[in-house]
Amino acid sequence: MICKTTDNLNIYFEVHGNEHAKETIVFLNGLSQSTIAWVLTTPHFKNDFRIVLIDFIFQGQSDKTGESRNFDAHARDVISVLDTLKIDKVIIAGLSYGSLVAQNLGVNYSSRISKLILMSTFAVKTPYYEAIELSWWRALEYGGYGLMLDIMLPTVLSENYFKNPLIPIDLMKQARQEANEDKQALFKLMRATKERPDYRPELKKISVPTLIIQGEKDTLFPVHMAQEVADSIPNANLIVIPFVGHTLNLEAVPQMVKAMKDFIVAI
Repeated sequence: MICKTTDNLNIYFEVHGNEHAKETIVFLNGLSQSTIAWVLTTPHFKNDFRIVLIDFIFQGQSDKTGESRNFDAHARDVISVLDTLKIDKVIIAGLSYGSLVAQNLGVNYSSRISKLILMSTFAVKTPYYEAIELSWWRALEYGGYGLMLDIMLPTVLSENYFKNPLIPIDLMKQARQEANEDKQALFKLMRATKERPDYRPELKKISVPTLIIQGEKDTLFPVHMAQEVADSIPNANLIVIPFVGHTLNLEAVPQMVKAMKDFIVAI
């Protein structure tokens, strides 16, 4: 399905699960992911929740034209989808890039959120992260997404995943490259993170119940970065999943789902 953003671009979304459910979960993608990234996750929620999946502008089947967007603009786009569906309040679950959009939703649109779930997240960049960010940027610039992906995968997947891949690495690379042929769109997505200031002061404004889920072996956003998010959001809870890396919706689906469900049903 397609709806219009406030600046008249087409944003793609899907609705799954139980259309009569009392609660809706919105899943927000990582940087070079699309709605298909949640294929292992959504079956665990489809009976009890309505599920909304969204490709951000510059991702997947959404428009890739226009100027770069910051995370406030991405958050407004999510609200445009909710308004189109006439959904007043939702559970927001964002992974990595999507978790940053989710943070902005929590700050700017708390009245539309019942609970907030941030997975593989951070609030302020470290010199180590900036070095990784620069390596991705340069790889995309000089070698395209194929080279960027070669550099990216050892950072976003744990050593354990390479030993026992759920999806073979070569197959994953092929699928991801086919979905990210427009490198200018990726540059536009990456600019939002590149230019993002320290967001810790803003996080103090979040008033909705918040869960943070982080992989113990996440080298892109190590656990201490997630801890800073937890420390900045009033009464937030941090769960660390042992032995897994950054891409929780691939490496740690059962553990991630259990943490989410326990949090959602908690009073």
